[in-house]
Amino acid sequence: MSSLSAGFRLIRAGWVLVREGVVAALPGDQLSGLPKLGWRVATMFTRRRALKQDRSDRLAHAVARLGPSYVKLGQFLATRPDVVGNDIALELALLQDKMPTFPRAEAQAAIEASLGRTTGDLYLEFGDAVAAASIAQVHPAEIDYPQGRRKVAVKVIRPGVRRRFNQDLESYFLAARLQERYIPSSRRLRPVQVTETLAQTTRIEMDLRLEGAALSELGENTKEDPGFRVPAVDWERTGRDVLTMEWVDGIKMNDIAALAAAGHDLREIAANLIQSFLRHTLRDGFFHADMHPGNLFVEADGTIVAVDLGIAGRLGKKERRFLAEILYGFITRDYLRVAEVHFEAGYVPAKHDVAAFAQAIRAIGEPIHGQPAETISMAKLLTLLFEVTELFDMQTRPELILLQKTMVVVEGVARTLDPAFNMWKTAEPVVGGWIRDNLGPRGILADAREGLHALSALARQMPEIAQRSERLSREIDRMAEHGFRFDPETAQAIGKAEARHTRSGRVALWVIALSLLFIVWKLL
Repeated sequence: MSSLSAGFRLIRAGWVLVREGVVAALPGDQLSGLPKLGWRVATMFTRRRALKQDRSDRLAHAVARLGPSYVKLGQFLATRPDVVGNDIALELALLQDKMPTFPRAEAQAAIEASLGRTTGDLYLEFGDAVAAASIAQVHPAEIDYPQGRRKVAVKVIRPGVRRRFNQDLESYFLAARLQERYIPSSRRLRPVQVTETLAQTTRIEMDLRLEGAALSELGENTKEDPGFRVPAVDWERTGRDVLTMEWVDGIKMNDIAALAAAGHDLREIAANLIQSFLRHTLRDGFFHADMHPGNLFVEADGTIVAVDLGIAGRLGKKERRFLAEILYGFITRDYLRVAEVHFEAGYVPAKHDVAAFAQAIRAIGEPIHGQPAETISMAKLLTLLFEVTELFDMQTRPELILLQKTMVVVEGVARTLDPAFNMWKTAEPVVGGWIRDNLGPRGILADAREGLHALSALARQMPEIAQRSERLSREIDRMAEHGFRFDPETAQAIGKAEARHTRSGRVALWVIALSLLFIVWKLL
């Protein structure tokens, strides 16, 4: 029954996308056969007013009708240009996560249920919401701390949002399974895995304790950094459905006129923003992955304060080295080294030729070196690089795509502040310093220490490894003698999974057939 309801919700979403002209805005002229026929039919059903709007406006209207979970879906797909294409990804990234506020009484009820105390006990004052997004809204409040009375921001989960997201996720999974089953060419993009990533990301974002932990970690990493910080978290007043943190008095970074009127040096802020982001990425391997200008404030002394850390990105040491060497290789025009890094990291299969891959990378790098430095976009460079790597069977790397998306946003903000912004000159101190510290003699010594630690840990585990090897050898001998057998529970589980898969396909076909009949009936 859940598959049936998910199918109907999916059809409703498709109908909204058709009526609001989102489907008609796709490049249907490039299609052929049944897909082109479907695109033409969708264009016939599009509202007249929608045909006069830009695609970004059509997306915004469709998402507003579909609800908060589709805002998150759009923003998530903005991090996957490999799935939706670069142009659509950029438009999805501009989706405004602004929703109507819900009553203060409901917010207070959610706080009291989460923390087990009354809002009167927790806060001296608790005001009406000042901002509302798809998952939560923010209220101003005041607390009497030992150091004195202070204003705080209280973020509260939207009532019923988890149930709504879970229902819509069923529809997303149904669409992903149908896509994988009936459109073989899409399997390379792993639609089911993409949906699983969305589900996991959303679950994390809807537990405000985890956002508090991310703020705390980024705060520790940046406590000595000049000109950047995040708000402090009040853990006593933070739970699954509520996050209490320091109130930020500053100017939003999207208000360029106010920043200039306050006497801020916009070029300095742009440089500070990029260097802070690269420092967090390369040095710490942990970065704010939603750094649009609405989440960035500038305080009176020029310090950048980042809020709303529901989405964070992580890079391991291998990925950080990969990023640093790529950027440095393009700066020095060492394309062979850039290619070798891809193979060393295991991103490109060894069956390909390093020299041929270096040639493809040169095709990206040489046109860039013919341009003035202030017009070269690091984000565009990464986008072109990931397009080329697809030709060499590089598998999708979610952590690198999230980095690419954040780089696009951060660099865009910097260029808004300073149209003549020189990305490479600004990035060089951070990237060059990281390379000297991590790939030079000091880095070699650090790697050697890590290798010794790994060897000592392996030596301690040798007795257990020997026992496991002996058990594995006995199991292999037994299989060679008696054959490979399933236990009854495994065979039964396989049978149930196959039956469920077939049943879901039949239900989906019935839902589609009924929907077509409904549309024909409405037309007649």
